Amino acid sequence: MRTAILYIWLFTTILPTFSQWGTIAYYKVNKEYITRVLCQNRDKPQLHCDGKCYLAKKLKEQQQKQDQQTSDRVESIPMLQLFASPIASFDFSLARIVTRDQLAFSYHLATYQAPLSILVPPPCV
Repeated sequence: MRTAILYIWLFTTILPTFSQWGTIAYYKVNKEYITRVLCQNRDKPQLHCDGKCYLAKKLKEQQQKQDQQTSDRVESIPMLQLFASPIASFDFSLARIVTRDQLAFSYHLATYQAPLSILVPPPCV
């Protein structure tokens, strides 16, 4: 059962990739028909287009269709918000003010003085 699900998932994941290959394979198989009937440059054989214009047009249409489907899928994905901040609520009632006795800490900060010999410029030569 797991392998069947795996193969189905792989097939549906890789299928859009094969659609372009299918278009190219269709072009290769029906190259003569496309050159004779569907090519835009069939009146100009010196260009040696051989239906490449038709193939390019079909591939471009397919790419645009695939891009449109992808953007539609992205837009339709439901958004799930995992974290929500609580709504701020304020209470303006009188609050009891708590005061404490100030603790007096007396400590001395050691002051640092740089030695003056460092600040003297070097002698001129």
